Amino acid sequence: MPDTAPKKVFTHREILVILSGLMTGMLLAALDQTIVSTALKSIVEDFNGLSHYTWVVTAYLLTSTASTPLYGKISDIYGRRPVFQFAIVTFLLGSFLAGASQNMTQLIATRALQGLGAGGLMALTFVIIGDIVSPRERGRYQGYFGAVWGLSSVAGPLLGGFFSDHNTILGITGWRWIFYINLPFGIAALLITSAVLHLPKSDRKHTIDYFGALLIVLSVSALLLAISYTGPTFGWTESRTLILFMLFVVLTSAFIVWEGRAVEPILPLVLFKNHTFSLTSIVSFIVGAGMFGAIIMLPLYLQVVKGDSATSAGLKLIPLMLGIVSMSIFSGKRISQTGHYKIYPIVGLSVMSVGLLLMSTLTTTTSFPVLAIFAILVGAGLGLSMQTIVIALQNSIEARDMGVGVSANTFFRSLGGSVGTAVFGSILGARLATNLSSGFTDLAKANPQAAAAITPQQIDGLKENTALISTLPPVVKETVLNAFVNSFHVVFLSAAPILALGALLMLTLKELPMRHAGEQAPAPTLE
Repeated sequence: MPDTAPKKVFTHREILVILSGLMTGMLLAALDQTIVSTALKSIVEDFNGLSHYTWVVTAYLLTSTASTPLYGKISDIYGRRPVFQFAIVTFLLGSFLAGASQNMTQLIATRALQGLGAGGLMALTFVIIGDIVSPRERGRYQGYFGAVWGLSSVAGPLLGGFFSDHNTILGITGWRWIFYINLPFGIAALLITSAVLHLPKSDRKHTIDYFGALLIVLSVSALLLAISYTGPTFGWTESRTLILFMLFVVLTSAFIVWEGRAVEPILPLVLFKNHTFSLTSIVSFIVGAGMFGAIIMLPLYLQVVKGDSATSAGLKLIPLMLGIVSMSIFSGKRISQTGHYKIYPIVGLSVMSVGLLLMSTLTTTTSFPVLAIFAILVGAGLGLSMQTIVIALQNSIEARDMGVGVSANTFFRSLGGSVGTAVFGSILGARLATNLSSGFTDLAKANPQAAAAITPQQIDGLKENTALISTLPPVVKETVLNAFVNSFHVVFLSAAPILALGALLMLTLKELPMRHAGEQAPAPTLE
């Protein structure tokens, strides 16, 4: 029999203290999605591992995305606090070992361990907020998490650039600090959650769907390996890539069949009968693709086309952060005041689409104030959309499904980010090859002498190493930069309609009355 004791009601002060621990944990996971990219050059130079550098990112991506839905279900069984703390400890252990790595193999393995912890940090943060705050009040607090995303989008490239620009800091190789910096923040999150995180837990017996968990991990791993590694590396029609895609289809089909029969499925298929759950899952995938896929091109544009350093490019992302933070807080407070949330993701995804369309007008001479306006629009769209989608989901599902439902939503967003990054990266690479070829063909007609100054081998090298651009003669350099700009245009133009589709889908959302604290059930016991 479930315990009928009244649910603990947290004061505003207690919620803010808990939030500090949750936001610290989430910042760790969000930061590590961006901080490594600017330090990779230094890392591969130390380890002579250029041919394997993509695995430093892919290993983290694989384990964090694949483990996300597992944490929700496991926390439903064992309680939020111990599982969240397990995720923190796993992430910290991975961070320490990654910083101490002596070769690429060790670094790749420890990054996978980091990702395993990050999957729990990302998923359980929103689950725990769903436990301690009523849907009506949730927007008031959840906007702060949009601010964390905004901060990480800027702080990641900045810190990665800063650490990698120093040979040593306190006697330790500079790039290793991108991992060691996690340790004090993670310990602080552990101390805070140990002191104050006493959350409701169902009193009924549970079982873990181990086989379903194995199937979903294997299917997602097959998909991400195909789109993040074998496809871009060996070709999309190459046998290894096709086999991985086939494995994904087979394993996903097996997962669906198994989940329909499981006693306590890891991802209950009955949730998809909930219109809001199905809709927000699709839109979260779209938001993830737009956020991680297209927005990652902005710092690349700044470094390649405008010639900014990694640190400078990070600073120029501040307008993006301002858009995310301001609109996350604004929409969160308005939702708590009015009880209405449907309009915000519709407007947000529309504004983000406009911002990306405007980015397709960037040139080699676009001034920073103009770029800042475009970035603010994209950030504002993200701020209005991302947390609001989670609020809509939490308001539509039962308390007993909160863990698995919110984890599934985070899973679909992470999966969208993984797919978006791979697809838009592939588009950039394909268009760059075409634009470089046509650009130098035109240059050969207009200025044969200038075109003769660069060999076909050097042109191919530009696709892999943008550092070569600075060594080119001015006329040749202009041709190359225009090829990059035109390639970025295609990426932004490809991303804009996808986000517009998300806005159209959100028009079908059925807005439900926001529940107050007293309207949440079922009755819990404390850990």
